[in-house]
Order: sequence, then structure tokens, then C-alpha cells
Amino acid sequence: MKALVLESVKKLSIRDVPISETVGPYDVKIQIKACGICGSDIHYYLEGAIGDFVVKEPMILGHEAAGIIIEKGERVTHLGLGDLVCMEPGIPGVFSPEVLEGNYNIDPDVVFWATPPVHGCLRETVVHPARFCFKLPAGMSAVEGAMMEPLAIGIEAAKKARINPGDTALVIGAGTIGTMCTISALAGGCSRVFISDVKAEKLGIAASYQNVVAINTAQENLEDRIIQETAGRGVDVLIEASGSPKVYPGFFRCARRGGRAVLVGMMNGTVPIDVALLQGRGISIETIFRYTNAFDRAAALVSAGKIDIKRLISKTFPFKDAIGAYEYAAAGHSEVVKVMIEL
Repeated sequence: MKALVLESVKKLSIRDVPISETVGPYDVKIQIKACGICGSDIHYYLEGAIGDFVVKEPMILGHEAAGIIIEKGERVTHLGLGDLVCMEPGIPGVFSPEVLEGNYNIDPDVVFWATPPVHGCLRETVVHPARFCFKLPAGMSAVEGAMMEPLAIGIEAAKKARINPGDTALVIGAGTIGTMCTISALAGGCSRVFISDVKAEKLGIAASYQNVVAINTAQENLEDRIIQETAGRGVDVLIEASGSPKVYPGFFRCARRGGRAVLVGMMNGTVPIDVALLQGRGISIETIFRYTNAFDRAAALVSAGKIDIKRLISKTFPFKDAIGAYEYAAAGHSEVVKVMIEL
């Protein structure tokens, strides 16, 4: 079938790939209709690796997708032919201790699309377990459905933050994930969410949502502004979504005593942590890696009008121009949030 293949660093091709997948009794076969370009895809495209995950042979990219069910296994009852679904891209092993404890996202043997050596889903069809496919609400497009994967990360961050009604939050980083965390925090009950970055264009997009306050840290001191905005107290929730070591350890000073911090952004290497500050203020820290049981919640929130993701879809390319889409996404346009490919 036709697929977008990363042949080597900065070299992509659209070509036929011999893939044979059997539809098991609990599986569905999906005709891919839309796929987003993730930051991880760009890392593999530009650098050939993310940490310990190294692309050693040609690999199909893509893991943020939606499509139409064209075949299903005999034991699948909750989905039907013709259903438009989004797909959770990781398949855990049922015997992993982490899975049995409810933490299937950290199963060390999870099979995750477009994570070497596993092929991604930027191809004509995929076979996937029905348990990890979610029917999209009526009226939602495939392009919107493909946004459920990055939104799921925001939902997971909001869950880990244990948001209470009326809380305030600060999100560090106004990229795709930072913005998803911002709108998820609002949907989770925050009364105001501050979001910081150095790129005015991305801050402007995030601030287009009601009750979001943008702070450009290239122009003002983040801690001073937060203290001013919260009457000297600090925010209830911190969400670090930039993955930049430069924000450590200072951003913790923006949290109130007894506040919660959720670390979303990933990076290589180590960062300084002021342990005494965290202890003295009673700040608790949570981390997230991907998500658990968040896709259905994401779709429900969008369907209910609690979250608008349409404005975050910056540009859409047809599949025949997928290489150009990657070149465009890799260019790092400051006004771009999400680039999509339609099949």
C-alpha cells in the first residue's frame, strides 16, 4: 500500500510498502482519512532519533490519526462498518505488571505507531485492536478526530493535576501540547489559565480562548507577573509543557503553597531542582508519559462544546503533498500549531 516513509534523516518518500495485516476477532481494519504531524515525527525526520529510540531502517511515520472502519472482526460489537474513529496508537501487553496495575501507558513492551522499529499509520489502511478505537461524534471530521491524540495528553495532564473547580493554572510552553494542556485545564474546572512562551504568535492563538492569559517571557518576568495576577499567592497548578531545561528550577516559584506541578515536556539530560523550595512550599510533582483512558473523554468534551480544537488546525495538505507537509511543519513557523495530512 502507499505510505509516507522516512528513508533516512531528512529523506522522505511516498511509495508502495508491502504490509500484510490480518484482521483478528477483536480487530478492525481502518481506511486512514487524516493524520497529524507530531513533534516526535519531526524529531525522527530531522534527527533520526529521540533519546534511545533510533530509526535504523525505513519507517512509516504518523501516529495521530482518524479513519473509517472497512472491516471488523467477529467479536467486535461496539463498532460498525463505516464508523469514523480515532485510534489510540499504543498497544500494551496484557501480561505486563504495569497494565495490570492500570498504568498501561508505561508498559515497557507497548507497541506504539511510528516508534522505531514499529511502522506508523501514514498509509492507506491499518489493522488495530477495536478496544483502542473510538467512534467519533456525529459532525466531527476526520481531521478533527486526528486531534484527539494530542488532546489526550492535555486531558491526562489535567487528570494528574487534580484540578478543583475555580483553580488557577500556569502552563509553560505554547506549542501544540501546551495549548492542549491549557484548554484541558479550562475544561477540567480552572477559572483562569496563564500560559507563557517567547513566541508572540503562538501565545496569541492560546489567548484566543476565553479565560486564558498570555505571558511573553521575552518581555516580562514570569514569576513577577504571576505573583501580581494572583495577589501574591501563586497558581494552584503548574504544567510544564515546553520541555526546555531553561525553565528549571525557577518556574516552581510560581506555585502557591500546597500547589501541584505536572511535568509534561520531555527533554534529554538532567535539570536542577530546588528540593528545599518544593518541600518548604509543599509542592507535589506528577509526571505524565502519554495517557490512559483519555481518548473517549477528549471526544466527549469536543462533542459537548467544552473544547474547540478546530482553531488549532493550522494547515492541511493532501497525501500526495505529504513530503511538503513535513518540510512545512519542520520549518517551525511561529504561527503554526498543527499541520494535518488528508488521505
